[in-house]
Amino acid sequence: MTVVVDWITASFIIVGLAFCLIASIGLLRMPDLYNRMQAATKAGTLGTAAVITGTALHFSTSTTVIEAGLIIVFFFGTAPIASHLVARAAYGIGIRLDDRTNRDDLAAYRRKQAESGTGSSANLGADMQSMRFADHTGRRSA
Repeated sequence: MTVVVDWITASFIIVGLAFCLIASIGLLRMPDLYNRMQAATKAGTLGTAAVITGTALHFSTSTTVIEAGLIIVFFFGTAPIASHLVARAAYGIGIRLDDRTNRDDLAAYRRKQAESGTGSSANLGADMQSMRFADHTGRRSA
């Protein structure tokens, strides 16, 4: 029985490490901040969960399994939300999308909100547009 558990444990850890490797390659290969964050968050979260699951199977004590489960739940609950908030903040200060990006739903939403004059983000967007911020390449944007 322990040989089967060892193989399952090793499989979880290897799959988790593969996802973490994919996340790190995504950080290097993706063209802009938003795509990099997406690659790191999705693959990194799944990879970390798989490694933690493998660790919990290896030690197989009730305390370890409960702690691992809580870590996974916490990680799945916080990593995507934090990534989303950082992306919204980056968009708000003017970090541009890659030129190959075909769709910018938030720009249309902000234009519509600014035209109607509703919401506090319309004023925030106007304030941010009047300021100069460095984008992710180090150039200054207008």
